[in-house]
Amino acid sequence: MVGVSVGVRAPRAAAAAILVAGLALAGCAGGGGGGSAPADPQRNADAKSVALVISANDAQGGKNADEADWIVNYVIPEFTKQMAARGVTAQVTFQPSGVDDEQFKTRLSLDMRTGGGADIVTLDGIWVGEFADAGYVRPLADVVGPTADSWDGWPQIPAAVQQLGTYDGKRYGIPYNTDGRVLYFNKELFAKAGLPADWQPTSWQDVLDAGAKLKALPGVDPIQLNAGTAMGEAATMQGVLPLLAGTGSALRAGGKWQGDTAAVRDVLGVYQKVYGGGLGDVTLQQDAKGRDKSFQEFAAGKIGILLESDYFWRSVVEPKQGIAPMPNRDQVVGFAKIPAQSPGKGPNGQGFVSMSGGGVRMVNPATKSPQQAWKLLQFMNSAEAVTALVGDTPRITQRADVNARTLGRDPLLTYISGQVLPVTAYRPSTAEYPQVSHALQEATAAVVAGTPPDQAAKKYGAALEGALGGAGDITSN
Repeated sequence: MVGVSVGVRAPRAAAAAILVAGLALAGCAGGGGGGSAPADPQRNADAKSVALVISANDAQGGKNADEADWIVNYVIPEFTKQMAARGVTAQVTFQPSGVDDEQFKTRLSLDMRTGGGADIVTLDGIWVGEFADAGYVRPLADVVGPTADSWDGWPQIPAAVQQLGTYDGKRYGIPYNTDGRVLYFNKELFAKAGLPADWQPTSWQDVLDAGAKLKALPGVDPIQLNAGTAMGEAATMQGVLPLLAGTGSALRAGGKWQGDTAAVRDVLGVYQKVYGGGLGDVTLQQDAKGRDKSFQEFAAGKIGILLESDYFWRSVVEPKQGIAPMPNRDQVVGFAKIPAQSPGKGPNGQGFVSMSGGGVRMVNPATKSPQQAWKLLQFMNSAEAVTALVGDTPRITQRADVNARTLGRDPLLTYISGQVLPVTAYRPSTAEYPQVSHALQEATAAVVAGTPPDQAAKKYGAALEGALGGAGDITSN
């Protein structure tokens, strides 16, 4: 459930919004979880016997099998042992799944709107606001009490990463994994173009200038910046949103979405300079398999600069088992932080930006044992439990202390943990986001095809009004 989701087409997004709206209305009509007043966080706190259920879209031998194995073979027996030492008999069970994320989301919604569902529920971070607005989940402090904010694990989770489980300024759960996006570059091509092996651009212009030098190399596309509806959500997460963050503007702020604004026009202007200026391959952005082809081309030394997530390093160009393996990856592939539009132009004066995805674990408001469920959630996110999940396979976790101990043998993941996560941001977790994302993808597709940025931004603004039912929740300037 982590990372970039598949692209959402407008009809599907609209249908999803209608479904969630219907569920929200049904939930608010009554039933334990959806819209009812929060129960006492201390109920059954002194119970000497407790039954708890963990749910996730994981299945042993199937989807996210390593996490399912961890829950069954480590979390449950270790937590049960700890509770026994406190004089409490805990019966913990795992409710597995292994379906498409949208199916899982719908099933979870149906459970929670009637006050059902597991005690510990797992959500994709992009669903948090949607579930909160529907009343299916509540702020953690409301569910378990003020101890929610005094957990000793919070200082180990960077403030930027905590955004993943936060909505309208309130914590709803604990992020349990995340990722980050960087600029990858081919050091061999850079050497031929007279560019440094330790390249770190500090502005958009620096990236474009590097692209201009790479353009002189025959058979090389200087820059790959995902664009268009064929790329789906990858165009938004690995293109529009990092650039938009670099203007210092969030896609959604104060309850309003960025419409036809100067920031959006600036972002689309980058696409014009890349694809109108011959720095990128237009046809890749229009190809249904364009992203996969861009991976193959980068691995073959035909793309100079690529904006992607750590998935690219771990699973695409991984030397032995990657989709497009590069045996010399560690020597040839360089990486750099994504610069803001200009130095200090990013959020809070940041010079660099990123975007991330990830999942969140929460205590179900309908649990009969909130204090025990909270203890289980804390244990699942403890340093020892997260270390057990990582095992021998380096992965970026939510915890800085675990990352410091386990990522030392992987330079890119260490870099993202230390340099990128502190400046990252996350997508708005509202029901309208898929429609907004699709409109942004259409805008980039138009610019790639030759439409001037100001015209594409104007059409985007109009599309947004149509999708959101008017201009009331849209900022334009």
